[in-house]
Amino acid sequence: MDGNENMDRGPARSGPRDSLFLLTNLSSVDGTPLGRARVRNLSATGLMADCERAVPAGTRIRFDLRGIGQVNGSVVWSREDRIGIAFDEEIDPQLARRPISAQAGQASVPDYLRQRRLIR
Repeated sequence: MDGNENMDRGPARSGPRDSLFLLTNLSSVDGTPLGRARVRNLSATGLMADCERAVPAGTRIRFDLRGIGQVNGSVVWSREDRIGIAFDEEIDPQLARRPISAQAGQASVPDYLRQRRLIR
């Protein structure tokens, strides 16, 4: 591995990251839409995402994450359509992985995906 390969990576990250695939809409903190993003990995302190358009480093940003709600942060690195965001406050990334149910008391798995016991 030569020294140039490390230059393609973002800054060193701390803490474990979960790989996943979530969609969200990015906006600046003043509400200006910045396009959709696919969250590729998520930690308590930040994320990496593919964006539908470039978002420059230094941009203050806000977005909603499933199971967590609104998150604010800053773009700390940007390369073409990929960005790294550092959150203003730590989150629990496991909340984004939990199934979402439509209403309390309803099963979180749709009926057609449930395994059924066969009566013999």
